[in-house]
Amino acid sequence: MSTPESTELANLASIFEDLQFVLKCCEELVARLGRPGRGETPDDVVSHSLWTAALVAYVRCFSIGKKRGGLNEQDLKETGLQGEVLEWHKMLCRMRDHLTASSVNPRERFVIGAAQDAEGRANGIAIVSTPLPPVEELAVRQTGRLAMELTSLVDRRMGERQRAVFESARGMSARLLNSLPQVRLDAAEEVRADETPG
Repeated sequence: MSTPESTELANLASIFEDLQFVLKCCEELVARLGRPGRGETPDDVVSHSLWTAALVAYVRCFSIGKKRGGLNEQDLKETGLQGEVLEWHKMLCRMRDHLTASSVNPRERFVIGAAQDAEGRANGIAIVSTPLPPVEELAVRQTGRLAMELTSLVDRRMGERQRAVFESARGMSARLLNSLPQVRLDAAEEVRADETPG
């Protein structure tokens, strides 16, 4: 179907999936960071990768482009979360921008210096790096909570749009429905399909 309602529903479904991905990344991170004796180290590739992926997916939910409209700051207020929610959201956006910057290496800062001998003359070159700090569990938990509340908000909107799309489909003749392009639903695909939304 290609109606304003179906386009909006597809857009919401895309945002919902991104938020689900953020939640899964945060859950995995909390599990990793909470393992006894495991501890997060600055060079923990998996934790940094999960955190970066979560930030990219989270910020994408607020992107407005040709293919989809995104969430906005008003949606953050509608979650009902207390505290500095907007400030946290903006900080997550800045972190995503820093981690995905194409002009710099966001993972480490490098300083080049000269090593000196006892007389003060240069006798070598030193390359010193400052790695990113470890992923913090509190930041992961707060981000996961925000993603969970936004997921609930998007889910409610999807239900409303699904009812509107169903009403639109119900108003179509069998001939018109049969003329629409067919979509294959394989067993491997996850489909949210309610024949009679209520």
